[in-house]
Amino acid sequence: MRISEVQLHSLFFAPHSSLIMRCPVCKREFEKADSPALPFCSERCRTIDLGRWLGETYSLPVVPDPEADETLDSDEAQGNGASGQPS
Repeated sequence: MRISEVQLHSLFFAPHSSLIMRCPVCKREFEKADSPALPFCSERCRTIDLGRWLGETYSLPVVPDPEADETLDSDEAQGNGASGQPS
């Protein structure tokens, strides 16, 4: 089955007023056009999500920088402590 260019364009660029979404907080399904708080179903769920970020329930992963580790290792090898001063 092949999708024509017109069908493909309508999938990505046409307004989808009846698009069904799922709220990331309460998992309830809702119509995109009915929510003033996208991607949430309501202001209540939006506020709950904000509270989770502010309370540090959610966080972004930290990827260690290998270059920073090398710099710390070379400072320690030279006899410099955390303050950068010789011991």
